[in-house]
Amino acid sequence: MNEQANAPKGIAFNLESHIEYAAGAVVSKTLIKKEIGNITLFAFDQGQGLSEHTAPFDAVVHILDGKAEITIGGQPQTVSAGEMLIMPANISHALQATEKFKMLLVMIRGD
Repeated sequence: MNEQANAPKGIAFNLESHIEYAAGAVVSKTLIKKEIGNITLFAFDQGQGLSEHTAPFDAVVHILDGKAEITIGGQPQTVSAGEMLIMPANISHALQATEKFKMLLVMIRGD
């Protein structure tokens, strides 16, 4: 699922075209992985998702393409291309691809 994909440094690139969909799968590419946090691209095929879990830090999700159902604390919401949300620390959340979608996940560790 996870491919280390050192992002191009010092040059502009398009996030949406930096990752491709795969049939029946979730694809991820870590752009930056540091002790203080991670930036990861994801591509979810329709019907794929991440099961309910919690994280000790807030996480920012920015939808690049398609739509996802993101459930936070038992409350589902549809998030579409161009939208973002902050998933709060220590609150359960899950993601489901109601159609295929791509997202950028930013997690910064600490207060």
